[in-house]
Amino acid sequence: MTDLNQTTFQKCTAMTVDKTAIDTLVVGAGQAGVAMSEHLSKLGVPHLVLERNRIAEAWRTGRWDSLVANGPAWHDRFPGLEFDGLDPDAFAGKEQVAEYFEAYARKFNAPIRTGVEVKCVQRNADRPGFTVETSDGVIEARHVVVATGPFQRPAIPPIAPPMAGISQIHSAQYYNPQQLAEGAVLVVGAGSSGVQIADELQRSGKQVYLSVGAHDRPPRAYRNRDFCWWLGVLGEWDAEAMQPGKEHVTIAVSGARGGHTVDFRRLAHQGMTLVGLTQSFNGAVVSFEDNLADNIRRGDENYLALLDKADAYIERNGLDLPLEPEARAMLADPDCVTNPILELDLLKAGVTTIIWATGYSTDYSWLKVDAFKDNGKPQHQRGVSAEPGVYFVGLPWQSRRGSAFIWGVWHDAKHIADHIVKQHTYFNYRDATQRQADAARAPVQKASLMGVR
Repeated sequence: MTDLNQTTFQKCTAMTVDKTAIDTLVVGAGQAGVAMSEHLSKLGVPHLVLERNRIAEAWRTGRWDSLVANGPAWHDRFPGLEFDGLDPDAFAGKEQVAEYFEAYARKFNAPIRTGVEVKCVQRNADRPGFTVETSDGVIEARHVVVATGPFQRPAIPPIAPPMAGISQIHSAQYYNPQQLAEGAVLVVGAGSSGVQIADELQRSGKQVYLSVGAHDRPPRAYRNRDFCWWLGVLGEWDAEAMQPGKEHVTIAVSGARGGHTVDFRRLAHQGMTLVGLTQSFNGAVVSFEDNLADNIRRGDENYLALLDKADAYIERNGLDLPLEPEARAMLADPDCVTNPILELDLLKAGVTTIIWATGYSTDYSWLKVDAFKDNGKPQHQRGVSAEPGVYFVGLPWQSRRGSAFIWGVWHDAKHIADHIVKQHTYFNYRDATQRQADAARAPVQKASLMGVR
């Protein structure tokens, strides 16, 4: 067991005497928590959802101002509610997404308490369930569902030292170009967040260096169908396991400006400077791996493979969708790809800001149960954890590729709610002897209620 897991088993701090009892406690009221509450409500499971901020807070304050959903409104939603007043093919803005989840929670009167932080969860030693310490008292819960999602703690690789004159922020702290100092910007990470931020900064007039690692690059749309539709009909959303070697491959897709296919060559021809994977720093001098051309080429291969699958699907099913031969046209490699920069003196280049679009790590320090692998990640099967009574929802690849997406979370939450009800059925089972005893007591209890002595 690692030090991380040993820390997990430290006891919670002293708790107050007054306690609230609930069958199921859901921690987090983002898309995962709201979906979980809906399914528990439908099944009649008494529950409470605690959120330390507001409903869907990460969409409001943990994203940049111009962010839109990466999937169209017809796709990135729950089955029970459409986006009000939004074209189905449009991409919802971050405020619209947050308001959508608030409206969805009101739709079934979700029992959500905001402004309450869960500080500690530990299993009871002498009775079923868990004792949960919160910022607003103590809760006794039979089941705990962790719906805090994958975006908990911004992760910045510990390779860059503090540098005078150069500000370093995570993409979670970036909101708009106006907040940055004058000067050029290095954006590290070319997944959806990194490439969209870099594009916005370049369009605002800044000189941008974009560090491009391994990535998948699907078309935004092809032959009149969005890539979300293609991944659906091709069965890609339901893939149950990540392909070997794809663990560190991000996806570069954008719904910005009405949606468009990410094209790194086009960005470079428009004035952006592409560099390879960020490798190390020596003071203000940063070194990049000599892998930019390979990363671009592999992204092209992923792009073209999806087009091939789409064409085959159309032919196999006899669909009348227009040809799009121009989708296979590639721009010439820009100079920064054919003659890559392997070392850059940030100060000489006028770089005043580094934006780390390098993802997030999880923080389960408050969850003091035996539900984790040695690397600190949840040990679970489709969200049912190794610790009986503890569940996870909203994890990437929880049950399939689509698990971390809005609609995928909804389906995973249903599985968790059904499992909780099934466990109730087992726990409440009465054998023949117990049933006979229950039947014998029934007349006595009825007579007592009627006042018969």
